[in-house]
Amino acid sequence: MDIQKSYDSWSEQYDTNINKSRDLEARSLRETLTNIPFDTCLEMGCGTGKNTAWLLEKAKQITAVDFSDQMLTKARERIIAPRVDFIQADITQPWAFAKPSYDLAVFSLVLEHIQHLDDIFCKLSSVIKPGGYCYIGELHPAKQYNGTKARFDSKEGQQTLTCFMHHLSDFTTPALHHGFSIETIREYFDEDDRTSIPRILTLLFKKQESSLT
Repeated sequence: MDIQKSYDSWSEQYDTNINKSRDLEARSLRETLTNIPFDTCLEMGCGTGKNTAWLLEKAKQITAVDFSDQMLTKARERIIAPRVDFIQADITQPWAFAKPSYDLAVFSLVLEHIQHLDDIFCKLSSVIKPGGYCYIGELHPAKQYNGTKARFDSKEGQQTLTCFMHHLSDFTTPALHHGFSIETIREYFDEDDRTSIPRILTLLFKKQESSLT
């Protein structure tokens, strides 16, 4: 199902329906970034603003981007703050919305909808400060291998969104190629049951300092 239309439709129930991936990724974001300092943040896939509200407790300015107008409507209703700029954009297109340098970029359950990640990391490299961070929280590849995809129930029946299979190296290889180092890789499990298949993959990258020659 078309990503933009899907999330427009999902927006009415996104905050209230049972969604283990949404809730576990929100936990992973908070645990990963609690001790990471950042004043400026580029939030990709801000959705209804549930993570934006937490990021705003730490950041002085946030550029919050989403493909769905209806998701952004919910986010603007939730958060009224001049320190947040909510922007509708397709991140596979040029990032005209991005400022020249951010301390942190956040991708929450969004890259599964992007087929080619090298282009994303190329753009990211140009907007993250040296020493800045990139957080990624995604549906774990093991879940994808079993056929799990983003889906929700609607009046027309269950809607399954367009998703692309990404292996761990599909994240790490372009990140390293475009000047990031790997800080942490963590896996999150339902009910913290490590005998089960992990649900969320969390990666934290750091932009390398420019070397002087």
